[in-house]
Amino acid sequence: MPTNNHGDKRRSEIVRACRELYQTMSFKDITIKEISEYTSFSRPSIYNYFATKESIFLEIFRAEYALWCDDMDAIIKQHKKLNVPEFSSKLAQTLENRPVLLKLLSMNLYDLEENCSLDDLTVFKQEYRRALDTVERLLTTYFPQMDKSARDRFIYIFFPFMFGLYPYANITQKQKQAMIAAGIKFSTQRVYDFAYQTVFSLLNNQGGK
Repeated sequence: MPTNNHGDKRRSEIVRACRELYQTMSFKDITIKEISEYTSFSRPSIYNYFATKESIFLEIFRAEYALWCDDMDAIIKQHKKLNVPEFSSKLAQTLENRPVLLKLLSMNLYDLEENCSLDDLTVFKQEYRRALDTVERLLTTYFPQMDKSARDRFIYIFFPFMFGLYPYANITQKQKQAMIAAGIKFSTQRVYDFAYQTVFSLLNNQGGK
């Protein structure tokens, strides 16, 4: 796989094209053929840089985690102290700003990761580890009274919660019609609202007062 500057630029162009397609298309509908038609790359040339479609999406996923970590790092740089409501608001806003990350989290990650190389998956997991570490650093910074056990409980509730955040905050018209017909109540809250309530509740339950 090309690793020089020219190769990196080509990889970035492919990833950018896939990301743009993902704004209006679903994962299953995006193919290497679709990406090649959206760019100047032929299908064989794309395979020189990415072995599978899943590898391209994994790179988008990795970049989204990196951007989220940058947003969280900015909180620490900008604020010396935050109380529970303020922190809940700041962290919730970082997720509100990352719809692509949340949309990817709502996918079947087993299939995505299974169809990527071990090297690509390892690079992705390193960024995921950075996200875990960054959230723990936020908790340590603003809630020093929380012990390691309390921080771990927060993290291993909050991260799984993120997997369902996008579908709950982005209900399609068809889903709304079906739930109305089935007599199911549904929420029209934003990502920010769901995230704020969850972070606020977790902190109050995990000694973050």
